[in-house]
Amino acid sequence: MNVATSNQEEINPFLQLLLLLFYAVVGAIIFTIISFVIILSIYGFAIVKDYNLIAAGDPKFIGALKILQIGTSIGMFIVPPLALAYTNRIKPSNFYGFGNPQVILLFLVLVIMIVSMPFMEWTAIWNQKMSLPSGLKWLETWMKQSEEAAMRMTIQLLTVRNNWDFVVNLIMIAVLPAIGEELMFRGGVQRSLNKAFNNPHAAIWISAIIFSAIHMQFYGFLPRLLLGAGFGYLYYFSGSIWYAMLAHFINNAYAVCMALYMQKHNMPLDKTEDPIGFPWYGYLISAILTIALFNFFKNTAQRERKLG
Repeated sequence: MNVATSNQEEINPFLQLLLLLFYAVVGAIIFTIISFVIILSIYGFAIVKDYNLIAAGDPKFIGALKILQIGTSIGMFIVPPLALAYTNRIKPSNFYGFGNPQVILLFLVLVIMIVSMPFMEWTAIWNQKMSLPSGLKWLETWMKQSEEAAMRMTIQLLTVRNNWDFVVNLIMIAVLPAIGEELMFRGGVQRSLNKAFNNPHAAIWISAIIFSAIHMQFYGFLPRLLLGAGFGYLYYFSGSIWYAMLAHFINNAYAVCMALYMQKHNMPLDKTEDPIGFPWYGYLISAILTIALFNFFKNTAQRERKLG
């Protein structure tokens, strides 16, 4: 296929969004089938009757669950934005901005992710206190049950049972989501919305809402929304998807490393998301420094782009 450069006229941005959705559905189906073929070749056809146990995160079939997780992640998030770029007859490197990353900006991303941790903890604490009106208690009960089920599965996925588990977990939970979800939500959705409305801030926040909502974790919606917006601004300020991918990787890899640390020190994994507990001024300082660092990143990125 002949692939043009990024200055070629693109198809309608609303059509791009529909294509992303279509590619995601098709990709999910195809890669789920591929995953099941791999699972059947490893476990045999007898595993078919135990599918509910796989979906529930039964420790006996955690390997099968990881194969399915990796397969669907590739099919739903990595393949669709790549297919969209080629549908526009533009190289993905040009379409999404894969220019050489600047060391100073990579370092700033690392500092931003570290400095923002207390503030993100505060948003998580605030979100977890969410309470619905009495008329919606049935919904609140369902949401809490869904959260508990998701936590049980997350614990199973994070549990390190042999020497390869940590590497697999890092790829499955940090590397693939950092690549795929950033390509899909920042590169695909945010980019298309910006072209549709010519409003980068609206595009960033709408994409962040979709990004958070699709995870279906209600008591973590706000911190994930802010993370998505932060990734979006890194992409918008720099014009490169690399920095959003790095920030996403750092966030997820931290959780994987913390889980390993807790297991080595015989600490229960259900305490992974327990707050450290900073004083109120710690949260405030974190918020102020995070905003200041984002502004510094913006100015530095603009200067680097002019020099480049």
